[in-house]
Amino acid sequence: MRLSCKAAGIFAIIASLVISSVPSVAQDKKVTISQAFQSMLYLPFYVAINKGYFKDQGLDVSKETAGSPTAALAAVLSDSAEFSIHGPEWTAIAASKGADVNIISNVVNGAAVWIATTPDFKYEKIQDVKGEKVVAGLMPTTSTSLFMKLLQDNGMDPKSDVDILQVQIGSEPGPFLGGQAKVAVLYEPGLDQVAAQGMKVVLGFPEEYGPYAFSSVTAKKGVDPETAQSVVNAMEMAFRFMHANPDETIAIAQKEFPSLDKKVVEAAVKRMLKENVYPTSVETTNDAFETAMKTQIALGNLKDAPDYATFVFPDYVKKAMALPK
Repeated sequence: MRLSCKAAGIFAIIASLVISSVPSVAQDKKVTISQAFQSMLYLPFYVAINKGYFKDQGLDVSKETAGSPTAALAAVLSDSAEFSIHGPEWTAIAASKGADVNIISNVVNGAAVWIATTPDFKYEKIQDVKGEKVVAGLMPTTSTSLFMKLLQDNGMDPKSDVDILQVQIGSEPGPFLGGQAKVAVLYEPGLDQVAAQGMKVVLGFPEEYGPYAFSSVTAKKGVDPETAQSVVNAMEMAFRFMHANPDETIAIAQKEFPSLDKKVVEAAVKRMLKENVYPTSVETTNDAFETAMKTQIALGNLKDAPDYATFVFPDYVKKAMALPK
């Protein structure tokens, strides 16, 4: 039986009303987070992505790798990214030059740098490296900066008392294992790459300094507050998960770094969890912030430290830490 034109028209109107009454599915808000490097230090960020914590907060996060801290920060300053991940000193330097930026979340809370030596090297104190060639990352980088400051703090001159062989960051294990030096200053996973080859870990800066604001999430002060809160919430959930589930955290790290030996990745993650390099919350404490800024002032990278109360924005952190356990 065919419908009359009038009846067909009525059914069309009813159908359109039914369709329009169905609520549309909300789309996750698109957000870009620019990281300085693809780094094992930023594992909390990758955990938040892999575990869906950003999606749980209504965000569709795009991860971009800038290639350097300054490039990552520049992405925020130019509005091509809402957030960036790198050392807070770069944010402080930008703020000192008038940029309207601050840090909103912790990412790395320990000075994640270590000194390793060959098995035959006799090491009891830092003065034992005097006269040695030392492999370290190409400046400017925190690992080499911290090493130089350690020498200065112990009455040594980095320019004359040691011969620092600066190489591209991440390539330090090569010349060290190749016999070009008996001492190396390393990040992870380079540290556990050389440890797996029998090299000795003789000094850890996480233990030397304690809490240290090493990497943070940066945003403009005018960032959308709801979006910023969602980012900080997701990071808080990632930290909680990492410390409660180390085995699954290791599995995520192995997925993110498939070209690395799985045992090296496992050792590196375990070391950084044990030494509190990965924080237990998004809070950047005053002590951790001051230690990091004093290092940068001593190295001449900063003249004065920003005001902790305003530069380390507390509102998002407080709300994130109050989330149900």
